Amino acid sequence: MENKKVYIETLGCQMNKSDAERMYGMLEHIGYTQTENPKEADMLIINTCSIRQLSEDKAYSQIGVWGKWKGMTVNENGTRVYNPYPKIVFAGCVAQQAGEKLFRRAPYVDLVLGTQRLYELPNLVKRIENGERIVSVDEKPFEESDIQINRVKGINAWVPIMEGCNNFCTYCIVPYTRGRERSRKPELIMAEIKKALSEGFKEITLLGQNVDSYGKGVNETQNGFEISDTKEYGKDLAGNTINLSWLLRQINALEGKFRIRFVTNYPTDITDEVIDTVIELDKVCEYFHIPMQSGDDYVLKKMNRRYDYATYKKICDHIRSRIPDVTITSDFIAGFPGETEEQFENTLKAMTELELDYSNTAAYSPRERTVAAKWVDKYIPEDVKTDRLARLNEHNRACCLISNKKYLGREMEVLVENYEVRKNGDKVITGRTRNNKIVHIPCDRDLTGEFVNVRITNARTWYLNGELI
Repeated sequence: MENKKVYIETLGCQMNKSDAERMYGMLEHIGYTQTENPKEADMLIINTCSIRQLSEDKAYSQIGVWGKWKGMTVNENGTRVYNPYPKIVFAGCVAQQAGEKLFRRAPYVDLVLGTQRLYELPNLVKRIENGERIVSVDEKPFEESDIQINRVKGINAWVPIMEGCNNFCTYCIVPYTRGRERSRKPELIMAEIKKALSEGFKEITLLGQNVDSYGKGVNETQNGFEISDTKEYGKDLAGNTINLSWLLRQINALEGKFRIRFVTNYPTDITDEVIDTVIELDKVCEYFHIPMQSGDDYVLKKMNRRYDYATYKKICDHIRSRIPDVTITSDFIAGFPGETEEQFENTLKAMTELELDYSNTAAYSPRERTVAAKWVDKYIPEDVKTDRLARLNEHNRACCLISNKKYLGREMEVLVENYEVRKNGDKVITGRTRNNKIVHIPCDRDLTGEFVNVRITNARTWYLNGELI
């Protein structure tokens, strides 16, 4: 088949979006071009997220629609025979979790691709093109090679530096779908970043479920970029000198004006070395995303988080004492199994006392295989969870507005991300400050990709208004 086309529907986090860019790049090497129209695609890929039930349900709903497009016939034996095209690939976290069961639920799917087999995709596609149906969810990662990445055009390049998690929080499916912590080879990361900068990207965001764990593992003598040949999980890059701070310094030394960010941090893994690095390096932004999940000590213990409220507050206070204008954002869950009203109110109180600049919020969603999912007798009624989430969101809005008001009248550097002519004729550029505040600025010219100096003139809940200086 000539001029093959592929469409990828991506659900979930920035790690999934980065995976999609990698899939597009790999598939281009074997004759596929990207299309934005799924109905004209020869291959349809759903890149799934299982962090909450809603995302999982959306994935199954989408492939149900695609299965109807594929069509089938019933042979003389009464057996359903699905048409060979379009090929349907079910990838990502839900795929890793479902495995063989997915073929029984969706018999029109051709390939089930787990999170740790991403780089096997070109070989697997060739096999399904020859009529095979394949499940590849082995927990042993398929080794990455130097690949092409077809990035979405923009300003920010998302670059994974490590994957997996060793923490096993009782509510979280990530260790089961993404596996244990493992770091990418530094030379692959650096090559990817250099290419992104050469293509005009002005901001590099390093991704990991726990970026503070980058490089941790064996205590062998480090020799440049040499990698340990051990295959054990947790024994990662050779030597104890390769870590997040080391990597940030390598990236910061690259020529050109650009920014560096990193997400996500586990609270107790943030070191003074990382804080020092943020202070010392001119390209690293003053921004930390530090999920707290609950403001109540008992709930934190039941979540298997390795800190209490006082410890988390000490971490935030320490960062703020050393980094002026730092933005600290967080994550919170409403309605964790067994959570009382008083414990929930401790979360609201924590958001205020910690002066958090923004928080991602969600109602608790039980995930198969996790410890908390078994506590059925402790589940919070749906109407209570919905009410608590609404109150959490209202509190979050108040905290965001308080945070934004601190910048009224200030002069700040903004990296412009887009230009828009609005329906009323207003021309506006939008960008972000170093500490990740969104700013809308009246401007007659498209300055996308440029750094501009702005005076903040107004503060709204989710953004700032400014004027060019």
